Amino acid sequence: MADQHEDMRIDVVKDGPYIVSGNVPLLRAKIVVDAEGDSVSYEETHRYPLQEKYALCRCGASENKPYCDGSHVRVGFTSRMIAPNEFYMDEAQAIEGDGIRLLDATRLCIGARFCDRAGGAWALTEHSDNKDAKQMAIHEAKLCPSGRLVMIDTGTGQPIEPDLEPSIVLLEDPANNASSALWVRGGIPVFDENGDLYEVRNRVTLCRCGASRDMTFCDGSHYRVRFDDGYANE
Repeated sequence: MADQHEDMRIDVVKDGPYIVSGNVPLLRAKIVVDAEGDSVSYEETHRYPLQEKYALCRCGASENKPYCDGSHVRVGFTSRMIAPNEFYMDEAQAIEGDGIRLLDATRLCIGARFCDRAGGAWALTEHSDNKDAKQMAIHEAKLCPSGRLVMIDTGTGQPIEPDLEPSIVLLEDPANNASSALWVRGGIPVFDENGDLYEVRNRVTLCRCGASRDMTFCDGSHYRVRFDDGYANE
């Protein structure tokens, strides 16, 4: 990250909120879908006033969402830190294409559906000798909010990553009447409840409904529990 972002961090509090510090921008965005219901882009809908430090709800019960109001105590929230603190490359599977390699860590899927168009990112990679298929495969991988999918340029060995503003996005999925994950962008460090640093990545998604089976990360359980922070349908 650039020097002006070096103080940004997210600390996971045991059985409590995310403590965000370092003037991290907080915004809200919705997933935009096409006529077939496939996700195609993001649309920013709101940007919150910049704060040096704030606490974000992760139990899903706050009456002052997205901020924590102490409701985790009232509802007896238990964070159940389950997700392994391991490197992406240690769990990702590879699909080879023409000049590209698609990496896929399925555990990180949040059900955002950016990978579904035109047969899906996997089939597109396998048929990437076709220029249009190759471009679409790269495009879909870059849109994946959780970084489940990462495209590698096999010529350079480097990931083909989107240029993302260091920020936290409250994702909304109006097509499915659900409030989605906390999308952490731009390589902001996340520390688990023991103070250990998770792998720093350009794209990660954290649970904010309190129901993930892969805490601290989102696993799409917001759809299962029909989580709505009050903005799901806007």
